[in-house]
Amino acid sequence: MPVKVINAGLATTIQDLGRPGYYHLGIPLSGAMDRLAMRAANMLVGNSEDAAGLEAVFMGPELEFTQDALVAVTGADLPPKLDGEPQETWTAFAVRSGQVLSFDFLRSGARAYIAISGGIDTPMSLGSRSTYAIGALGGVDGRGLQAGDMLPLRDGNQVSVGRTVPEKLRRGPGSHVELRVLPGLYWHRITEAAGAGFFDDVWKVAPEADRMGYRFQGGRALTFVDRQAPFSAGSDPSNITDACYPYGSVQVPSGTEPIVLHRDAVSGGGYFMLGTVVSADMDLIGQLQPHTKTRFVKTDMNGALAARRHRAGILEDIRAALA
Repeated sequence: MPVKVINAGLATTIQDLGRPGYYHLGIPLSGAMDRLAMRAANMLVGNSEDAAGLEAVFMGPELEFTQDALVAVTGADLPPKLDGEPQETWTAFAVRSGQVLSFDFLRSGARAYIAISGGIDTPMSLGSRSTYAIGALGGVDGRGLQAGDMLPLRDGNQVSVGRTVPEKLRRGPGSHVELRVLPGLYWHRITEAAGAGFFDDVWKVAPEADRMGYRFQGGRALTFVDRQAPFSAGSDPSNITDACYPYGSVQVPSGTEPIVLHRDAVSGGGYFMLGTVVSADMDLIGQLQPHTKTRFVKTDMNGALAARRHRAGILEDIRAALA
């Protein structure tokens, strides 16, 4: 039996771990912005880690259940309520048929993940149920949730109510965030002083922050090394001959405001890439609210690989805690 959407919230979408393998065709990975939180929510209710759930941004939806289920809410501190009664986050709780799940005001973070036992069973698009709204793929008719939508569920596994992720394994943003950056192929385009300033300055998340990318403001503008623009590159010093963009690429159009490309980003274009945020820090970006103070920290390949191993270790610890 399906779950009925009474109120969709601000920007709630169906997401799983995305659709890899199509980026070379211009179709991004999509999927949960905070993949660790999505995985943890699914583990709590007995789903496979790649099952489809809901990603709610700043405001939660209001959902009426037409069958008994287990639910877990992770990621941002967006307190769930069941028929008005508060429920714990990062913990599996039971929902009975006829009950309504709603949410209190956001306390911290930006994106909450709602997993329901069995997982959401909307049609697959290129191997994923993730919503990529720009390409009208996945989700409900390729869009975010709307009031009146009915969300079908798969059959769930039997797991215990009250399973919880230990506090020490719940990662969330603080009031001041550091993002590790591996300098990229186009680092030579900026002066030495500009490179030092980029890492020394304190930036703030701009209001223009979404699934395509996060913009940052407040630091000094970059200065570029003089050049003769190559054939087909634009006249702006930040322009290059079109190139591919990896996830986490840090673009700085006109050298003023860095943009970190995220899950729904385009796959290529004509802006230079100062570097790339390491994969271990991409989840954290998805939890940043506008105006959050942020510093970029220079790292190397060994540092990036160490960060990835540490993040993988956190996931293994969550799996062990819930086994």
